[in-house]
Amino acid sequence: MTKFVKYYALEIYTVLAMFFLVYAAMMDGLSVVQRYVVVFNFLFILHEWEEGAYPGGFVDLIASLLEKELTDDLRRASRIPTGILLASITLAPFIFDKTPMLAVSIATFGIFEGLVHTMGIRLFRLKRKYTPGMATAWIEAALGIALLAYLASNHLANWYDYVLGVVIFFAAFVIMQKSLTMMVGIRYRDLPRLMKKQLQKRG
Repeated sequence: MTKFVKYYALEIYTVLAMFFLVYAAMMDGLSVVQRYVVVFNFLFILHEWEEGAYPGGFVDLIASLLEKELTDDLRRASRIPTGILLASITLAPFIFDKTPMLAVSIATFGIFEGLVHTMGIRLFRLKRKYTPGMATAWIEAALGIALLAYLASNHLANWYDYVLGVVIFFAAFVIMQKSLTMMVGIRYRDLPRLMKKQLQKRG
């Protein structure tokens, strides 16, 4: 069973996320925040497939930056921590839609995705102005900005909601990153040094 989950992590996440979409579609009286979350969920599905399968290759870009060879099993299993992060950051603001900081966290994630994939063009020294997942990442970023604008224009969040929302996202992201680095045999505290070393080589 464990081997099955590792090998089909992306497919399992997709099925679960689709079930969430169907469940949300059957609900009446969704709040505006919940509707944003539903759209984010759909974009996350598309993003994971663009980044990991069609055309895919974003994990390979990271591996090349760290000079790590990844087996197909490890490449597939690496989607597990990502899927857990996506499920958590989606379900939390959907269930607790009256808690603005959780809405801020998913909006921050969307904006962060757009920035990372755009900066990745320079980071990986790509000839094409595209990183796998960038198209959907830009849409996520636009949706994140729209959600923050909605919260701000309707005075639904206090200053500490914006601060804590960002903190919640980055805390969850660091946990996910740490899990991924452990899977590929890298200590998380060594990651900045390894990346700096590779960037100096590429520079």
